[in-house]
Amino acid sequence: MTGNLTVASSPHIRGKKTSRTIMLDVVAALVPAIAASVVLFGFGALLRIVVSVLSCVVFEYGWCAVMKKPNTVSDISAVITGILLAFNVPSELPVWQLVFGGFVAIVVVKQLFGGIGCNFVNPALAARAVMGLSFPGTMTSYTHPVSAPAGMDALTGGTPLMQLDAISKATPGALRFVDKYADLWSLFIGNHGGMLGETSAAALIVGGVYLILRGVIKPIIPLSFLGTALLFQTILGAAAPVPAMLSGGLVLGAVFMATDYVTSPYTNWGKLVFGVGCGLITATIRTFAASSEGVTYAILIMNLLVPYINDLTRRKPYGGVAK
Repeated sequence: MTGNLTVASSPHIRGKKTSRTIMLDVVAALVPAIAASVVLFGFGALLRIVVSVLSCVVFEYGWCAVMKKPNTVSDISAVITGILLAFNVPSELPVWQLVFGGFVAIVVVKQLFGGIGCNFVNPALAARAVMGLSFPGTMTSYTHPVSAPAGMDALTGGTPLMQLDAISKATPGALRFVDKYADLWSLFIGNHGGMLGETSAAALIVGGVYLILRGVIKPIIPLSFLGTALLFQTILGAAAPVPAMLSGGLVLGAVFMATDYVTSPYTNWGKLVFGVGCGLITATIRTFAASSEGVTYAILIMNLLVPYINDLTRRKPYGGVAK
């Protein structure tokens, strides 16, 4: 009767969800933020999103073809990386720099380490970090098209988070935001300068709720990340911690970056530790470092600790003996 048995590695219990269906859900969740970026920054935003996606797809296809590996473009993961990479750049960034970022994300960070499921840090965030070091001028040149006065196509300047950082460092312990940036509604809907996909907290939250309802992600990491960042920014005396929550890449990072399956823990306790760690590092960088933004480096640092978090929070197998 052994001929009727199937011997295979885990998983042995299979569900209806596949990598492709999960990625399609993530794309659907990103649609509100894509629409918001186009409304806020114009069709140049859509152009950069399309260029970023095409670059990532082409690099993934080309790498698999050159290395004679099974092509993984159909799992949509490269599309997600392209969208998230575009979300992490200003609306006026030269498109060739996005192509460079796509190469770093797909070839250097993802494929050189074995492809999907093998990268040890988030590809889009790693590419953003490299681009920030390679192109500091264009990566910090923010456009405010919605706030532009009549007769002007765009207005450039610092982001609300940069203004907050200046206030916090000039007046330690200040808990009030200048009137110009006190409009929480404008911060919530995204009527301010910043990276393409991080400005509209409303659109990002809608996408996050969709992913939770679809069972794609659990709310543990986003809530612990945001809650810890809010708590410690308040304790450390950051200027107006609530507006700071809606500024910069905090919501984008907590909902779409930190929850990446490959680079986040798989146990519930691990997810909690990961989210708290991300929030604590973000608050520390924002309060004490020269940079006003700490989300990228917080997530990348915690990505490196994920194997250890998994080991420490792994549940004892049923019937096994505890160490």
